[in-house]
Amino acid sequence: MVLITCDLHIHTSASADGKCPVKDVIAKAKERGLDAISITDHDTTEGAKQALALKNPGILIIPGIEVSTKQGHLLVLGTTKMFEQGKDVLETIREAKAEGCLTIVPHPYHRWRHAVGLHSPDALQEADAIEVFNSRYYIGTANSRAAKVAKKYHKPMTAGSDAHTCQFVGYGINIIDAEERTVASVLDAIRKGKIESRCKKTPIRTYTSQSFHNVVRKVRRQTSRMKPRRVR
Repeated sequence: MVLITCDLHIHTSASADGKCPVKDVIAKAKERGLDAISITDHDTTEGAKQALALKNPGILIIPGIEVSTKQGHLLVLGTTKMFEQGKDVLETIREAKAEGCLTIVPHPYHRWRHAVGLHSPDALQEADAIEVFNSRYYIGTANSRAAKVAKKYHKPMTAGSDAHTCQFVGYGINIIDAEERTVASVLDAIRKGKIESRCKKTPIRTYTSQSFHNVVRKVRRQTSRMKPRRVR
């Protein structure tokens, strides 16, 4: 048996809203004493592939992806596969499980962050685990609600920094009691509930700043689509 300290929800610059390259994310994780990280970029596994391609990264890399389903976001760990966006979350969960992946519903009750729990309660029962500690919850009520539901359904409870910059890598901590230091063993331990989790909150000024810039980016994208095209 080996105890593995891991952050299960991290974004790199492979995500549209990620800021730090893979090497910087790994360096920060090692600096903070983590044994493993899961790279879960939005709708791409490029960051995870880059990490796996590194020689002797000095830390266990759990490849993953944060999939944008019809009802919200879903973490799929243990894969470098690209999952189709916009499908029903239950369909995506079943597809991922059939391939041996671990599924986690992240930030299930945050109204402004693609919350699956608000749109598909059944997904919380279908998934392998529920993220009950997300460092980007500055109030905490949504985390508490997620924990209550996880206990109700007897689901393993996970933590994630949901870091979009290196500075916050490790703000979500999971102590996983695995058989060995491998991806398969870590994921199996999580499924069995051999995990203890805790979280440190991302400072509100950082969270609100990132949210503001995300909104501005979306508005600009929508506005550009609405501009009439010149007829030549």
